[in-house]
Amino acid sequence: QLDLVESGGGSVQPGMSLRLSCAVSRFSLESSAIGWFRQAPGKNREDISCINLRDGAKYYIHQAAVEGRFTISRDRAQNTVDLQVNSLRPEDTAVYHCGAKPGCALSTYDQWGQGTQVTVIS
Repeated sequence: QLDLVESGGGSVQPGMSLRLSCAVSRFSLESSAIGWFRQAPGKNREDISCINLRDGAKYYIHQAAVEGRFTISRDRAQNTVDLQVNSLRPEDTAVYHCGAKPGCALSTYDQWGQGTQVTVIS
């Protein structure tokens, strides 16, 4: 079991940036990938990005929505997986979650955190 705690969300204006952080504790090799996804009210979950912890390979899903604005990274010293989100748009408003799964190729998360709210106010 892992503990996943997200932070860094907030209310911002269009065009601004946020850095979301996922603190991972009690790391398990069985959960070898950490991903970010978001969920807006009345909409399906939207996967954003994933990083394999073993080799650092990064994957971006829904490229059209992300359009190079989101960057996933791992901070080994802080034991976090961060998501830099730039040029925010009103349609980016959602609760952003990080989750753990055995590999980025899998769609189902084994665990996820409570999420952090991102609100882009036009």
